[in-house]
Amino acid sequence: MRSTILALSVLLGVLPLVGLAWIFMSGMIVLWPFSATVDGLFMSLILLSLSACFMLNVFWEARDQGLLGKKETVPAKAAAPKAV
Repeated sequence: MRSTILALSVLLGVLPLVGLAWIFMSGMIVLWPFSATVDGLFMSLILLSLSACFMLNVFWEARDQGLLGKKETVPAKAAAPKAV
């Protein structure tokens, strides 16, 4: 179940980036000389924030599954002195 959530979050995190590429290809935002429509600017902000939310979820899920970062190790218990 958790790997399904991870895969779905990756898909939903990449999909807005495809929409952002479409905005640039359609000419709603042109980098040189810079020109942009209000629709293009706000849609790009919305798509970037959606992508960031889903990619943050991907990071958290991957970290919880142990795919990223250090593996959690259980510290060895110190031998407690026995009371006589």
